[in-house]
Amino acid sequence: MPLLVMKFGGTSVADLDRIRNAAQKVKREVDRGYDVIVIVSAMSGKTNELVGWVEQTSPLFDAREYDAVVSSGENITAGLMALTLQEMEVPARSWQGWQVPINTTAQHSAARFESIPRANLDQKFAEGFKVAVVAGFQGIAPDGRITTLGRGGSDTTAVAFAAAFEAERCDIYTDVDGVYTTDPRITSKARKLDRIAFEEMLELASLGAKVLQTRSVELAMRYNVRLRVLSSFEDTDENSGTLVCDEDDIMESKVVSGVAFSRDEAKVTLVTVEDRPGISAAIFAPLAEAGVNVDMIVQNISEKNYEDHKGSVTDMTFSCPINQVERAKKAMEDARTSGTIQYDELIVDTDVAKVSVVGIGMRSHAGVAARMFRALADENINIKVISTSEIKISVLIDRKYMELAVQALHDAFELEKTA
Repeated sequence: MPLLVMKFGGTSVADLDRIRNAAQKVKREVDRGYDVIVIVSAMSGKTNELVGWVEQTSPLFDAREYDAVVSSGENITAGLMALTLQEMEVPARSWQGWQVPINTTAQHSAARFESIPRANLDQKFAEGFKVAVVAGFQGIAPDGRITTLGRGGSDTTAVAFAAAFEAERCDIYTDVDGVYTTDPRITSKARKLDRIAFEEMLELASLGAKVLQTRSVELAMRYNVRLRVLSSFEDTDENSGTLVCDEDDIMESKVVSGVAFSRDEAKVTLVTVEDRPGISAAIFAPLAEAGVNVDMIVQNISEKNYEDHKGSVTDMTFSCPINQVERAKKAMEDARTSGTIQYDELIVDTDVAKVSVVGIGMRSHAGVAARMFRALADENINIKVISTSEIKISVLIDRKYMELAVQALHDAFELEKTA
C-alpha cells in the first residue's frame, strides 16, 4: 500500500473534539487506499504544564527524569487518537518511542535520531492495521532511557518517519493553512505560497518563521521528503496548503519568496579589541562553548586607535538571541579575566530586530540588496548590521521599525503578486 505520514500539532489535538476532527482527516486518507503513520504532539499547553511541574519539583532537575515527564503528553494524545480511530472502525494502534523503537543519541532534551527500524510497524501493517499513531518528540537512548528532541521535535519526528518508510508525502497539519510570504498579522497583503523550495523554507524557519521547525526542514531537504503544510481546521484536498519541495519541482521562482523577522535579537559590541590574527577565534570559541548562538558578525576598525593599545584595535559586533545575552557577557568577561582577549567596553543593545528577505531567485538576479536598502531608506530606517548568503539578506534595525520594514519590503518586492 502507498504510505502517508500525517503530523498533528498541539492546537490540532487540543481537546477531544479536535482529536476527532484530526481522526476524520486520517480516515479520509485510509479510505483513499493509504496506510498512514500519524505523528502527534501533546495537547496544546500540556508540555508547558509538565515542564512547569518539573521545575517546581526540582529546579536543578535530572535531565533523564525531565524527559520521562515531558514526553508523557504525546503518549496520552497517541492513545486517544488510536481509540478515536478505532471508534470510527479504522484499525489503529498507538506507539511510544521505545516501542517502535526510535533510536536516538543520549543527549537528553536535545536528542538526535540514530535510526528508525521499520520491522515492528511493517509487521502491524501486514497484519491489517491501517494506522500507526506514534508519539512525537521522543525516542530511546542507547542505555534504554527515554529521550526528547527539543521543542518542535514532533515535526522532525514526522519527517524522519517519512524518510525511513519512504512515504509518498509528509503532511504537517497546524493552525495555519500554509506558508505565507510573511506573517499576515503584519501585512494584509501577505500571500499563501503554493510551493516553496527546501532551501527557502530552511532560511525562513531559521530567521523567525514559526510554521516549521528548522531541524525538520533540514532533514526533509537531506532525504528529499515532500512536505505539505495544511490547516487542521479547514477542508483540504490535494491542492491545499503549501508544498515544500526540491527546487527542481518549482517551474519559476520569484526573486524574493518571503520576508522573515525576529524580535528576540540583541546586538553585542566589544569595543577596542586587539586587531591581530586569531582574535576572532579567541572571541567566538568561548561563546560557542557557552552555548551562545551567534548570527550576524561585523568587524570595524575602532575609532579608539590610541597609543595606549600599542597597535591597531578593532570593534567586534555580533547578534544573538536576547535570552543568551547574559551567557555571552559572562563568556566575554571570563575570557578577559583569563587574558585570552582584552577590550575596553562591552555594549549590549536589546532593542533591535532582524528582518530578512529570502529567495532562490537571488542566485540569478542582481540588484536585490540595492532594492532592499532603498526601500528601507525611503522609510528612514537605519541599518545597524548586514548579513548575506546566496539566497538571503538580513539586516538588524531598531525594533520599533520592524513592522514598517516588513511592510515596506513586502511592497518593494511585490510579494502579493503571484508572478
